Amino acid sequence: MGRSTRPTNERRRDMNYARILGLCVAGIVCSAHGLVAQDLSHYRSFELGTDVASVSTAEGVAASEAKTIHQRPAVLQDLEYRVSHWAAGSTAVSTDPVEQIAFSFYNDQLFRIVVDYGHDRTEGMTDADMIEAISAVYGPRLPSTSRARGRAPSGVESESGSPVARWGDSQHAIVLYQTSSYGARYRLIVTDVGRDDLARKAEAQALRLDSQEAPQREIVRQQKERDDGRAAAAKARAVNKRVFRP
Repeated sequence: MGRSTRPTNERRRDMNYARILGLCVAGIVCSAHGLVAQDLSHYRSFELGTDVASVSTAEGVAASEAKTIHQRPAVLQDLEYRVSHWAAGSTAVSTDPVEQIAFSFYNDQLFRIVVDYGHDRTEGMTDADMIEAISAVYGPRLPSTSRARGRAPSGVESESGSPVARWGDSQHAIVLYQTSSYGARYRLIVTDVGRDDLARKAEAQALRLDSQEAPQREIVRQQKERDDGRAAAAKARAVNKRVFRP
């Protein structure tokens, strides 16, 4: 008596619709998560993990401008780019708030982007204004108490001032800083956490090697200085002896 009288085919059709709807929702959620993860690996058109040549080409500077900080146990390089005050292809003043960008590479892989915003382009803006603008790109900020567990601030982070807000996940860290040096300024640091860990370890080992090798390098430097002095004196003697008249 209480059993449904709906046709079996109709009930099956409704169940299929429900399954399809569920798959669509799941697909949308997964796609949204993928987009967020992709955004976290970028700053504008720059993607973490790319090489020096790609970044230098995008900025219109020579790859040779990259400064090598250490060569072993890994190659650590920095490339700095100062943004023009003029709009591209125009005599109009640029409205780009970025003043300078510093790119850091571990074995030719971009692992950190440090963006300094010009004071005149952010003057009057509040922390909330900056957070709102950055959240439009990277999504909701992380809780103010969040921080990568066990990660001490790097030298660059320590000199960047006070952290204002954080974004990211287990693989990426995006942090907005404010410094009071020469007036309030904002800095954004976008980091590949895994490569940053490798770069820190490589830097620490390079400094240890530099310290161990310093005495021998000083001996070599002094010997070269003596050799260069003798060579210069011999060359001067040959010239002066040939033309000397008492």
